[in-house]
Amino acid sequence: MLPVPTIPAFMPPRRTLMGPGPSDVYPEVLAAQSRPTIGHLDPLFVGMMDELKSLIQYAFQTKNEMTLAVSAPGSAGMETCFVNLVEPGEKVIVCRNGVFGERMRQNVERVGGVAVVVDNEWGEPVCPDKVEAALVAHPDAKFLAFVHAETSTGALSDAKTLCTLAQLHDCISIVDAVTSLGGVELLVDEWGIDAIYSGSQKCLSCVPGLSPVSFSPKAVAKLKARTTPVQSWFLDQTLVMGYWGNQSGAKRSYHHTAPVNALYALHESLRLLANEGLENAWARHRKMHFLLRDGLTQLGLKFVVDEASRLPQLNAVYIPQGVDDAQVRKHLLEEYNLEIGAGLGALAGKAWRIGLMGFGARRENVALCLRALQESLS
Repeated sequence: MLPVPTIPAFMPPRRTLMGPGPSDVYPEVLAAQSRPTIGHLDPLFVGMMDELKSLIQYAFQTKNEMTLAVSAPGSAGMETCFVNLVEPGEKVIVCRNGVFGERMRQNVERVGGVAVVVDNEWGEPVCPDKVEAALVAHPDAKFLAFVHAETSTGALSDAKTLCTLAQLHDCISIVDAVTSLGGVELLVDEWGIDAIYSGSQKCLSCVPGLSPVSFSPKAVAKLKARTTPVQSWFLDQTLVMGYWGNQSGAKRSYHHTAPVNALYALHESLRLLANEGLENAWARHRKMHFLLRDGLTQLGLKFVVDEASRLPQLNAVYIPQGVDDAQVRKHLLEEYNLEIGAGLGALAGKAWRIGLMGFGARRENVALCLRALQESLS
């Protein structure tokens, strides 16, 4: 028999999370997660799921019946959209202006689709003119996929215009809103978004591990008309529909053991968002961004993204020449319990990503970050 492990309880320090995610979690959300666990088919839990569904609909600004939380992080939300909608041989226009646009391309190819890539420079939003040219050149394309808020650079693309182009060319739009939901304007129904996914750990300030998703009636019709089975059993939304009550009048069916306590947490974070009001939350993120922007500019730091296309909740700044990226982040973590993010992909070692997300978009966090960076850079 193996020896008995003598491992103490894990007690993490209290960090201030100002990276690209996860963000600081609301105290009320942490408290909600610690409530007693009940069965995932318990009538009380089913009632809570109905409330959660309406809260997700509010956050997305949609009436889509097929709106739910995937029991896995935002990357699984991405895969949920592609694996359910795209069939082998179908063509997808994929917009790539950072790491997560590239992940979309990989998802298309893994399900057997044909990816037509529209490239934009890192730090720039998706160019509608390039997208329109690709749609004209590929009239057989069935989907347009793009990242609304590119987490690797902090660039915000014009989702409304891009979805209008998709509609004009009879394409289904697939939108990554992992970093945008709750932080900037996002109007699913008004903009005509067909399939959208997000994550719990960014501007919702919930614990990581859940992915809100929503499918329009057009997307649902495409899913139901598939001629090939969905590759993933777990992510097959034709099976999950029965558990989330997306089939009118149908009895709730068992699909998987839902992450009960994590869903308590998402319910609470979305309830807090609703209490604040979406427009107020968007305005708070903008206000805190302007405070941070002014302070970073005074420190001589330059933004990766032009202000017109800049995400308020994800601020990517170039690292000054001669400054040790890892050493600065280590100093912030050890001396201030403050986390900021490193650059990804083409920006690795060249930029820092400073998050102002959800509960973390507060004046005291901005002040702490600026003071700590000033000390580190001096």
